[in-house]
Amino acid sequence: MEPRAGEIRYLLAGAFRRMAYVEWGDPAAEDVLVCVHGLTRTGRDFDILAQALADRFRVVCPDLPGRGASQWLDDPVLYDPSAYVQALSHLLAAIGKPVSWVGTSLGGICGMAIAAAPGQPIIRMVLNDIGGFIPEAALRRIGDYVGIKMEFADLGALESHLRVVNVDFGALSDAHWAHLARTSARALPDGRVALHYDPAVAASFRATPPADIELWHFWEAVDIPVLLVRGERSDLLDALTFARMCETGAGGLVVEEAGHAPALMDAPSIAAIRDFLLAPG
Repeated sequence: MEPRAGEIRYLLAGAFRRMAYVEWGDPAAEDVLVCVHGLTRTGRDFDILAQALADRFRVVCPDLPGRGASQWLDDPVLYDPSAYVQALSHLLAAIGKPVSWVGTSLGGICGMAIAAAPGQPIIRMVLNDIGGFIPEAALRRIGDYVGIKMEFADLGALESHLRVVNVDFGALSDAHWAHLARTSARALPDGRVALHYDPAVAASFRATPPADIELWHFWEAVDIPVLLVRGERSDLLDALTFARMCETGAGGLVVEEAGHAPALMDAPSIAAIRDFLLAPG
């Protein structure tokens, strides 16, 4: 099964830009699920989850600006969560109905920001390894690799790189890693491949020295059912933050053998997410 490709136009900094997405399931389905990826990833990260939910949902998986098939931005300063929320808000307006949301890391930050706004359309949300507090040490670790321009001889070399950098995705099969490599690759004119994102996305990430980030103001304004997913060895969603969020209303799921961030390709995680999204009420 292959997804359908689409795109929307969104207004940012005085110009209309193009954001691509793939979607699965019946395009006329009443229930819509939006899945938003992490900092250097693409919407194709959700292929396995989307196929498992496509019998009940229209599953829409955008590539954030500068990632995957979406347009790269001409000014690196624009690679900022507020711009991503603006682009995603255009997508939600185009969908035009209430949606459920799965957000991994940055995609979860965007989800919390949208869900905290009056009149927002998200009715249920899965936050994958992101919460109300992000420790400085985790941001320093991410800063060690994000935005570094890297090219690879072929898909095999790119896959080897992903297995190291993204080891915390969890206990994935060889088929999963091969799929991630194929959907993470951008072909270069000389036949080599690179990761499918604009290295300039690191500009705003590195504009200031890493420091703890407090997102509790967003979390405290979220008033919808939430399932909080944590990799058991995650350094970005620490155990204390996870416990505090679960105590204030979120359901909790810990993914064994994963860190930041679980790939959501394993059967138990998919089953838990499906049960949460389809729960009555």
